[in-house]
Amino acid sequence: MPPGPVRVAYSGGLDSTALLHALARLPAARARGLRALHVDHALQQDSRAWAGHCRRVATELAVPLDVLEVEVALGAGHGLEAAARRARYAAIASDLAPGEFLALAHHRDDQAETVLLKLMRGAGPEGIGAMRILRPLGAGQAWRPLLDLPQAALRSYALANGLSWVQDPSNFDMTIDRNLVRAEVLPRLRQRWPEADSSIVMASAWARAAADFIDTEAERALASLQGLDPATLRYRGWLELPEALRDPVLRRWLRALDLPEPTHFQAAELVRQLAEAADDRQPCVRWPGAELRRYRDLLHALAPLQVPPPGWHAELGAAPVQLPAGLGQLRLVPVVAGGAPVHLPDALGVRFRRGGETVRLTDAGHRRDLGRLFQEAGLPSWERGRLPLVFDPDDRLVAVADLWLSDEGRSLFDRHRCRLEWTRGPEGGDTRRH
Repeated sequence: MPPGPVRVAYSGGLDSTALLHALARLPAARARGLRALHVDHALQQDSRAWAGHCRRVATELAVPLDVLEVEVALGAGHGLEAAARRARYAAIASDLAPGEFLALAHHRDDQAETVLLKLMRGAGPEGIGAMRILRPLGAGQAWRPLLDLPQAALRSYALANGLSWVQDPSNFDMTIDRNLVRAEVLPRLRQRWPEADSSIVMASAWARAAADFIDTEAERALASLQGLDPATLRYRGWLELPEALRDPVLRRWLRALDLPEPTHFQAAELVRQLAEAADDRQPCVRWPGAELRRYRDLLHALAPLQVPPPGWHAELGAAPVQLPAGLGQLRLVPVVAGGAPVHLPDALGVRFRRGGETVRLTDAGHRRDLGRLFQEAGLPSWERGRLPLVFDPDDRLVAVADLWLSDEGRSLFDRHRCRLEWTRGPEGGDTRRH
């Protein structure tokens, strides 16, 4: 028994009925506050009747039952089965209490089916390792205590104890991959190799051990390769990793940044471009929701960038300026908090880089080319055109975003006792000032 409260995912089918009944007979499970949970997807006309059946059985077993009703959203290229699974687990995860264990009735046959399906999708060790006995789920854990038992053992238990269960007609739909594997593929394999299930599950266990080892090594490798900015990676070291580590490190890095992972083709294209592009090139590989760009020795991971419209400009005075392309807001504020509003005799101009801009950073110093200044500072090229530039009425550059103030800008802001504040992004979560 796990060391916390137990809740059974109870569909009303054979497997979960046997599991609920067996746990209800264990004093240790009841002592941990045994409960049951039924998810109604409303995809079958009998779904309400199934929920009623589950309530009756739970009442007979004196086990509290919660029924969650979910809406299954189709789309994004997923079939009905996958969409229902996503909706079910999302609802369960949000409903689990901290430290609660959700008992799932997956058995050895389910594990064998999962391994074969993963193989058909070209999965690696993590996928072929299939289902774990324990894994995090919401604030709790998913617990699969029956993975070593064949379904035949559950059926024998249910019949011996006179249990009743519902039958989902979708289980006989051969357009669903898992049903086809269950009804046609595995029986043929068992006919030729009677120990097929055990052999498949054993291979899965070896793959799981390998996946766990790779995961540990990937965590160490990522820690050694990540730059000071978590969204950067030393690309040469990444390319030099063994092939078995390179992809897991990439995916672990992107997951930590909450960015979508690439397909295997996109990951291979990233390796190719990084390996073949000359040092003075800046390769970029994109996929929906993410793009990876190389600059100097680092690989940068970021959400797709918006580009300010050509020729955009605005005036900055008493009112703030809303920047385009999701770049936030620029405004002038008093140096002293709560001071009088800033009133400049003439508004300042705001625009983005057009080329040829120069800036004087020190009193009586010579003017510096902005492009060379960016290069010396190691500013990635894709960021340079997204920095708001502020000009005085004589069209002299007085501020480069939150990075530099010119000598003229420092004098102007000191004279009017104000500073420049840039609130980045539409959410305004990152404020920089000069």
